[in-house]
Amino acid sequence: PMALAMAHEPMLLLAITDFVANSAAFTYFTAGALHRNISSDMLPRRFPLQLRTKSMGVFSPQLQERYPDLPMELHLSARKQPLFSCRPDALHGALFTSAEAFVVLPNATRVPAFLLNIDAKVTGKPTISSNRLGGTPNPAYAVARSACPTPGSGGLSVPQVKKLENLLKFSLWLFGVPWANSEFCPHPVP
Repeated sequence: PMALAMAHEPMLLLAITDFVANSAAFTYFTAGALHRNISSDMLPRRFPLQLRTKSMGVFSPQLQERYPDLPMELHLSARKQPLFSCRPDALHGALFTSAEAFVVLPNATRVPAFLLNIDAKVTGKPTISSNRLGGTPNPAYAVARSACPTPGSGGLSVPQVKKLENLLKFSLWLFGVPWANSEFCPHPVP
């Protein structure tokens, strides 16, 4: 239990509990709304590794050998319901995702390449400054738990998980946090 602040002048007081955040996560998860497909043309040009077999050959050499310089797609989805906790210092979240990679052939057919399970913990600290509500998300860690060839991949080698994990951590730091800040914060406070 937490005591809410007493105000002597008009103010807006917003309280969010673990129950509200986890209920929303449960609803989105059970409705199947926690998935996203990422194609090679969606990545920023400055991203050091593009979604192409040529770039991904670093992690799975057979990809480049079998499918020279073709575009790829990642299908991200939640494996389990995300979990959130609200603490006085920050909001904490645990995300459990799967990333299934596909090679896109010239005739637009998608050939499965590999499946990567990813667990991430994220902390966000809300802030109020100059009449603006903002925040700073910070990925505590992201771990590529396992990788395996997907059915129909024709025996492609499993990517090197440790290299992919390092790329994932770098990507979250370089692109994930700035994107979250620009998408969700800061919003003007009336």
